[in-house]
Amino acid sequence: MGQSSRTPPKVAVLMGGPSSERDVSLSTGKACAAALRDEGYKVIEVDAGRDLCTRLQEISPDAVLNCLHGRWGEDGCVQGLLEWMRVPYSHSGVLASSLAMDKQRSKDVFVSAGLPVVPSVLAKSADVRMGHVMQPPYVVKPNNEGSSVGVYLVHEMANGPPQLSADMPDEVMVEAFAPGRELTTTVIGNRALTVTDILTDGWYDYDAKYKPGGSQHVVPADVPPEIFDLCMDYALRAHNALGCRGVSRTDFRWDETRGVAGLILLETNTQPGMTATSLSPEQAAAMGMPFGKLCAWMVEDASCDR
Repeated sequence: MGQSSRTPPKVAVLMGGPSSERDVSLSTGKACAAALRDEGYKVIEVDAGRDLCTRLQEISPDAVLNCLHGRWGEDGCVQGLLEWMRVPYSHSGVLASSLAMDKQRSKDVFVSAGLPVVPSVLAKSADVRMGHVMQPPYVVKPNNEGSSVGVYLVHEMANGPPQLSADMPDEVMVEAFAPGRELTTTVIGNRALTVTDILTDGWYDYDAKYKPGGSQHVVPADVPPEIFDLCMDYALRAHNALGCRGVSRTDFRWDETRGVAGLILLETNTQPGMTATSLSPEQAAAMGMPFGKLCAWMVEDASCDR
C-alpha cells in the first residue's frame, strides 16, 4: 500500500452486499475489521450497496479490504469500480476475479495450463430437469456462485434427473463427480502455504463449510508426499494461470485408489472466507502467520493496478 504517514492507515472493509453469500461475507468482514483494529489500523466497516461509490468518496480510505463473497463482490464488478476510483484494494483484479468466478472458463484456463480437471458441460436448467445430460454420478451447480450454493449431487443409481429449484439460473454447469478426499491449499503472494484435509460426514456443503462442527480440518494433511507436493504445485500454477493476486485458495478431490492420477483440481477461490471456521486463516496460522498479521498483509498488498 505504501502508506508513509504516521497516522494509522484508514481501511474500508467491504462486507455484506447483495449476493447469496451475504451472511458469510458479514462474518468475514467483521472478523477482519476487528483484527485490523488490533493491528493499529483505522477501520470503517462498509455494508456494500448501490451507494458504494458515494460511501467510498466520503470515507476516502487509504485502502480497501474486500471481504465480499459471491457475485458482484467477487466477480470483477466491485474490482472494476475500485480501479476506476483509483482506490487500492485487496485480492485479485478484474480479469482474474471474473475468470475464477466463471467455473467453465476457469476450467478452460486450467486445462491450457496442464492442470487436471473433470469433464463438464454447460446446460440449460430446463434440460437438466428433463433428463440426464451426463452419465451419473455427476454434480450440478451454478456456473458463477461459490460456497457450494445451489449444488446438486446426482448419485450413480439415481432414478431420475435432479429437480432443480426455481431460483437456479437458466444455465448451469454439469460436472462429472470426482470421488475422494477434500483437500485444499492457500496461496499468499507467490507462496503456497500447506495442504488441509477436510473431513465431513457427507457432502462438503454450505453447512459443512460454515457451521461450527460441520467439518474437521487436518493441517497439514496426512497424505503421501507426492500428493502433498502436487497440491502445492497445482495451487500455485492455478493462481498464476488465472492472474490472481494476494490470497487465493484452490480446492481438490483426491481418489486414493488411483494415486497421483486421482488428484483433481475443482476450483480456485480468489477471495476465500475469513471466518472462525475458514481454511485459509487456519493454514496461515499453521505456517506462523496469525490472523491479524494475515489481514494486515492483505491490506499492505492492496493495489489499484491489477
